[in-house]
Amino acid sequence: MATTTLNVESVTGLLGSCLSKLGLEVYPLKVGWYNSVLSPSLHLPHPDDSLAVVVLSSPAMFEQAFLPFMEERGCHGLSDPIDQCVKHCVTSAVSQCFPGQKVDVRYDYELLPSRKPKFLAQTAAHVSGAAFYYQQSDVTDQPWAEKKMFGVCVHPRLGGWFAIRALLVFEDVKVGSEMVQPAPPDCVPTREGRIQLLEAFNLHWQDWSYRDIVRPVQTYSQRQKDYFSTPPAQRFALLRTWGFLPTEDHQPETNSDTQSQENGLG
Repeated sequence: MATTTLNVESVTGLLGSCLSKLGLEVYPLKVGWYNSVLSPSLHLPHPDDSLAVVVLSSPAMFEQAFLPFMEERGCHGLSDPIDQCVKHCVTSAVSQCFPGQKVDVRYDYELLPSRKPKFLAQTAAHVSGAAFYYQQSDVTDQPWAEKKMFGVCVHPRLGGWFAIRALLVFEDVKVGSEMVQPAPPDCVPTREGRIQLLEAFNLHWQDWSYRDIVRPVQTYSQRQKDYFSTPPAQRFALLRTWGFLPTEDHQPETNSDTQSQENGLG
């Protein structure tokens, strides 16, 4: 496909047609929107007018992509099975929809040699308009004194029942001023709601309650909850009991169910 035929609509349309049936959502952004809110050491190494797309997983991804992936292909090596599945889905979509295109694909679990994440997932989701990234600075007259509170994204339809999985930069697709930055929906507008959200996420994230800060249209199935409630080192054993891994494997030490490398929480 020639570069000149690609624009925001064609990229998101093609990519969305491949990924939506797998429970993955795509949201376009300009690299400049992302770089403008971060320090230079965290910038993406692409021009500001380059088109990027952030990929989110909805609750449907587990049943529509992950379990079929395990059934058909299984996982290999030491890396997290969810990460392997997402990489397979995204790589397949890019090769199918954009043959010959230069696409810089970055996953939420990847780190640079400096140990910084390859992209800040929650920042990318916020500037694309996909989800509002609530941070400590968004709470006036904070009740936490000097305590550090990690931020968390809230999706207008899914609440906290989603994850940010990848960022794709289409290096040869440039966009101009016709692409207007959307504001992410402010789903938790009150100070009290934001305090409740950040405290639930930071202090009680294991009970899932922060995910229901807005009424979600879809949540994780019980099987998916069982999977993500299982410590990462024990997930291969759980998959074995489900019949996906017939032989002993080494246990990975990664946890894929974080919204990004920015928070370090499960």
